[in-house]
Amino acid sequence: MDGLDGSDAILQQEQQQQSLNPKDWIAVDPQNAWDLLHEERSLMTRLTTSCADLDDILGGGISCKQVTEIGGVPGIGKTQLGIQLAVNVQMPSYCGGLGGKAIYIEGSFMGERAQEIAEACAEDISEYKRFLHKDLQACQGEIQGKDVLQNIYFFRICSYTEQIALINYLEEFISDHKDVKIVIIDSVAFHFRQGFEDLALRTRILGEMALKLVKLAKMCNLAVVLLNQVTTRYMEGSFQLSFSLGDSWSRCCTNRIILYWNRNERYAYIDKSPYLRPAAAPYSVTARGIRNSAPHCKRSKLV
Repeated sequence: MDGLDGSDAILQQEQQQQSLNPKDWIAVDPQNAWDLLHEERSLMTRLTTSCADLDDILGGGISCKQVTEIGGVPGIGKTQLGIQLAVNVQMPSYCGGLGGKAIYIEGSFMGERAQEIAEACAEDISEYKRFLHKDLQACQGEIQGKDVLQNIYFFRICSYTEQIALINYLEEFISDHKDVKIVIIDSVAFHFRQGFEDLALRTRILGEMALKLVKLAKMCNLAVVLLNQVTTRYMEGSFQLSFSLGDSWSRCCTNRIILYWNRNERYAYIDKSPYLRPAAAPYSVTARGIRNSAPHCKRSKLV
């Protein structure tokens, strides 16, 4: 090898690769599309958002084994929805939950607010249980408002390097905490919108990060939810909301949902999904959490 120049070394490497048995470097065996469809339908589970109208356009809620990106303007309720999902994942399956725990990364997570939403959630479960006339033994495992925070693993990060390192660590952490059923990053774009002069490098890093999140969602059968910021772009003669991090990032997520104001009412719009048709639904941010749209929850007008 020491006597080879660059071209000879590359040629020798290619010859060695050609001599390898393909089975030695192909990671998985092929799967036919019929089996894949059956697997998706049998294993696909969804997590309620606590807003029936929003669940309806999502086909039942936030999908497991997929990466869902949710973006919107400040004050629209992104963090509120993130906290709601971190609580809802702990609910039993008959109430739309997954009976698991949550990982919440970064963002303005508020423990007191999570406690309020959890207490409201516990009340809803009790009411639903009475409605279905279920006995107490059949409903064991329901969440308690005072205990919900113990089931949310919160990671605070201060830079994009910490964010990358944490995402690299998630697979190991979840292998030790197999009851984790959702990972929420709030927000995925914050640390990548500053300090990057080399945009090509940023695109490559984001692409690698997205691939790891997609793999994590599928391998561990959990939901990955990325909360993102939005900007305005001039397209087709008008200004429209657009997710941060650019066009290349838009191909990294399975589903994309835009939260926006329609006059004085909050709406969620399915901007991209291979399974769901484009649709919009109103929702409200209430003292009890995310709920169906209600007149008293509309944005007050400034005088």
